[in-house]
Formats: sequence, C-alpha cells, structure tokens
Amino acid sequence: MAEFIRIYEDNPNQAQIDKVVKVLRNGGLIIYPTDTVYGLGCDITNSKALEKIARIKGIKLAKANWSFICYDLSNLSDYVRQIDTSTFKILKRSLPGPYTFILPGNTNLPKDFKKRKTVGIRVPDNTIARMLVKTLGNPIVSTSIRDDDDVLEYTTDPELIFEKWQNLVDVVVDGGYGDNVASTIIDLSNFEPEIIREGKGTTDILW
Repeated sequence: MAEFIRIYEDNPNQAQIDKVVKVLRNGGLIIYPTDTVYGLGCDITNSKALEKIARIKGIKLAKANWSFICYDLSNLSDYVRQIDTSTFKILKRSLPGPYTFILPGNTNLPKDFKKRKTVGIRVPDNTIARMLVKTLGNPIVSTSIRDDDDVLEYTTDPELIFEKWQNLVDVVVDGGYGDNVASTIIDLSNFEPEIIREGKGTTDILW
C-alpha cells in the first residue's frame, strides 16, 4: 500500500522530498502535484518502473508519449538537439509554466527512449515537482492520471487520488488540491509551432 506524504508547496520540507526521491531511486512509482493536474511518475532511467507505468496505462512502453519533468532549461541539452533562437525564446518566456513542449530528441536519450525522434519537455511552475527533480538529479517521466469519469477527467483531491491509486503506486504526495485542466501541448520540433492541445497555458506565448 502506498505512503501518503503531505508536502507544502510554499515551503517544501527537504526531508519529505528526500523520502519521495528515495522511493524513485528504488524504482518506485509516485503520484505528485504539478502546476496543472496530478501526475504519475518515475525515475526516467529506471526501465522496470517505466514498464510498470506502461502496464498501468495499458500501453506498450515503446509507444508511450510521456513528458520529461525537468527542473529548468539547463536539462534541455541532455536530451534535446540544438534548438534555434526563436524556439529558445518561446521556452524562456513560458517556463516554468503549464506547457508541454515537443522538441527534437538527441542521441543521449535514456535507453528506453532511444528510438524517439522527439521528446515532450515540462518545467512545471510547482516547487514540489521541481524540487523532486532537482534532488533526484535527472528528470522524472510523467503522465497525467486521468479519471474514468467522463464528466470530471482529472481528480483534484489528493485523498481521493490516494483512495483510488494506493495499491498501484508507492507514494501519493499530497500537495494540496490540483487543477483539472491539463497542460497546453505545443510541438516545436518543426519549422512552425503547432498547437497539439490547448490546456491551461495561453498560446499567446508563441507570437
């Protein structure tokens, strides 16, 4: 059964962050808050944990379109090919924020993602999520936890999330109520930006 850990976003306790990171390092799965909806995540370098998430989501790992949660733009060069100035300006003015940017991947991608031409990058405006990544030392792979209910796609109450997911994950981080609007997805891997999904983030940042 999962552990339920309360962390306050305005002043995250490092000992609690360390506790969650230890679970990630040991191949555990966590549910944690972002600046949009709650996410299901694991250490990007742990194949077994990635396989577990794929099983939970009912998809093949090779076909999973998950985002990489990064601490800031300094992580980009680890996984993304060199980008032009205009692309970098878009990223700079919108991150941290409620966006997922699809960018061209490079040859340094972790082994489970080697065949990818593109990668989805997120730098959420949420202290808990970013501290987890910073303490871990590499990105967290993340996917949103959709609800079975068509009316309310995303559960916002951490206690209800825990009730539903306690036997599937190792930790549920209670970071307060989440949002129920997902991130805006923008493809910047080609010449022209393409809006894949309009979510919480305004698309005005493109112009």
